[in-house]
Amino acid sequence: MRRGLRVESDGVMPAAVKGTVGNLPHELTSFVGRRREVTEARRLLSVSRLVTLAGIGGVGKTRLALRVAADASRAFEDGVWLVELGELDDTTLVDAVSAALRLREQRSGNPEVLLTEYLATRQLLLVLDNCEHVVAAAAALSETLLRSCPELRILATSREPLAIGGEAVLRVPPLTVPEPERSSLQGLPQYEAVTLFVERAATAVPEFELTEDNHVAVARICRQLDGLPLAIELAAVRLRVMSAEQILQRLTDRYRLLTVGSRGAPSRQQTLRLCVDWSHELCTEEERELWARLSVFAGGFELDAVEGICAGDLPVENVLDVVASLIDKSILIREESGPAVRYHLLETVRDYGREKLQETGEYVSLRRRHRDWYEQLVVQCEAEWIGPRQVMWIGRLDAETLNVRAALHFCLTEAGEAETGLRIAAALYPYWRARGLLREGRRWLGQLLGRHPGGASRERIEALYVDSVLAGMHGDREAAKALVDEGVVLAERNGDMLMRALVVHAAGCCAMFAGDLPRARACFEEALAEFREKGNLLQLTWGLLGVALVSGMQGDGAVAKMCGSEIFALTEAHGESVYRGWSLWAAGMAAWQRGHLALADDYVKQGLRLSHLVDDRISACGALEVLAWVAVGSDRAQQAAELMGAAEAVAQTVGNPSTVYPNLLVHHAECEQQARAVIGDRAFDAAFDHGMHTSFDDAVAYALDEQRPETVSASNGATHLTRREWQVAELVADGLTNKAIAARLVISQRTAQGHVEHILAKLGFNSRTQIAAWIVEHAQDPHP
Repeated sequence: MRRGLRVESDGVMPAAVKGTVGNLPHELTSFVGRRREVTEARRLLSVSRLVTLAGIGGVGKTRLALRVAADASRAFEDGVWLVELGELDDTTLVDAVSAALRLREQRSGNPEVLLTEYLATRQLLLVLDNCEHVVAAAAALSETLLRSCPELRILATSREPLAIGGEAVLRVPPLTVPEPERSSLQGLPQYEAVTLFVERAATAVPEFELTEDNHVAVARICRQLDGLPLAIELAAVRLRVMSAEQILQRLTDRYRLLTVGSRGAPSRQQTLRLCVDWSHELCTEEERELWARLSVFAGGFELDAVEGICAGDLPVENVLDVVASLIDKSILIREESGPAVRYHLLETVRDYGREKLQETGEYVSLRRRHRDWYEQLVVQCEAEWIGPRQVMWIGRLDAETLNVRAALHFCLTEAGEAETGLRIAAALYPYWRARGLLREGRRWLGQLLGRHPGGASRERIEALYVDSVLAGMHGDREAAKALVDEGVVLAERNGDMLMRALVVHAAGCCAMFAGDLPRARACFEEALAEFREKGNLLQLTWGLLGVALVSGMQGDGAVAKMCGSEIFALTEAHGESVYRGWSLWAAGMAAWQRGHLALADDYVKQGLRLSHLVDDRISACGALEVLAWVAVGSDRAQQAAELMGAAEAVAQTVGNPSTVYPNLLVHHAECEQQARAVIGDRAFDAAFDHGMHTSFDDAVAYALDEQRPETVSASNGATHLTRREWQVAELVADGLTNKAIAARLVISQRTAQGHVEHILAKLGFNSRTQIAAWIVEHAQDPHP
């Protein structure tokens, strides 16, 4: 017989009788969230005989494993058995497993052989909990048992995988957390971290509930604690003696605050500090050193930054191996959201690492190395802005925003570093302008100029130039002029003609924003002459663009066209996108002024595609506005009203809409009056409001006639694809890759990938071949 109570030939007797299904403990508190993780873990368990739930301490691996095991228990005739390894000391792993299975010890025989023989014919799930400090032994035993016991499955929890053949690893993420500033009281319960906090808070203080007064504090607590269940539960207990606001205020020293846990929990999980200490002790000396140094980063980072900043005495070629080890041990979190893998530390882990780094005495020097590395990154970005890597650089700076800010903050707070800060800030100008980050640029420049000792250095003059242009674009003409005036004095003292040309160009911007077009043009033309002789490609582009914009506003189409054509040729030759987009819509505006509506429409739409590709909202704002004028002249007043509304919405995200393009307001008023005369005030206001509340992506698609906000269906009525999705699907059917589709449609590769994924989801397919077959089948269907 295979089942029932029996004595084995080796004398080992199972203590359990038939009908025993294991030793899983009953849950004492509610299980919150984790639907996706539970589903995925059960799926992995159905196809793999070893599944490891890996994650940082306190992330909830044990609770998840127990829930998965309980849900799967019916599939195991011989039960589900929990083996708790966290407190394992001198006891061997085999003895611990045997004890959990309630096997009686015998004096004779190899314990591992006896255990293997016992499990050989049983359909059973072993839950090996907290394997990290005995990971080598756990891996060896698991491999032995799985090879000899065909019906055995193992569900392990560990801070690092067991790393044996056939293992399926599920990284357990923190609970979902809200963005406090964007969350409402009604929307917070959808976040797992908030739900856990509220449930545990109600246990500690029965009258506690989420209210308008405390919901922001609760959301911030959950976010600052990284959604870690252990930390959140420890914080909720503190509501017995303080309010949510008080807890939030004291989280600056989270390890001291979060010290009261469950007496029934393992000692290392009774406080947050002990939990992280446990992870630290499990690391090698090299891993501990790198962990501490990685705390210098703010937000995410890439491998090149780790190698350039944190290697220390470690050979650069070995850094990758240590990074991989920290990922395996769940100290570092890996994320793949673009062309390169990025990493980040949870705030709790970063705080711990920073504390260790400060103990070494190298904290300030490492922050300086961090600043120097990001200075080089930003300067290289500016140098290559007019080039084929521009889109890549924009994406990189998007990802590195927190690190760049940290570098600027270092320059502000450390004595004698302001000039380097000005150099970084000036180099960020093309990025800030493309991203519409006028306020942020001005804030950093204002603070750094205030900390700078003064003098006629190149760094100060370039910073004054950038700050003046940003101030003018932001509508602060008085500040812009004051900055130009200082720049004039310093440029004369400096004696560098290129610095003088920058200040003259800034004066031209001030004049343009003030509506003094003759002076603006004179300044721009003077600066352009110097830029041609001594400037770089970026400065030459600025000079040409200034002349193109002002001459176009003056009605001098020939000069506007000539400068626009030169910008287009220069930027196209170098694979640049931002200023090519500007030049195209500026050329379109000049064509519109000459009455060439079709040509204007074509130019501006090309420019808008490029603006959308790099997410340049300022340029897109101008393009949407000019397309609205074209629509009015083409008897499309309804569309014109919507486009004006969309342009207004975009302008409000980058600054005061009346100052971004102040000289275009006259044309705007004239076109608005014409559109109102055609469709009436009520219809115009409704269409304008609709445009104001349309997303940026939808507004661009509408302007390009690629889709209405509504979707369009195939003739069978079963499938809905937008116009853009049809285009992408047809290109997929032609055999184009995502990269080739992106190039054909002038969109980013990520956007192309997103379209393909949406198409697969809508059609219920899982391969590009299926899309191609579907396109052939539906080639005659009407589509947008």
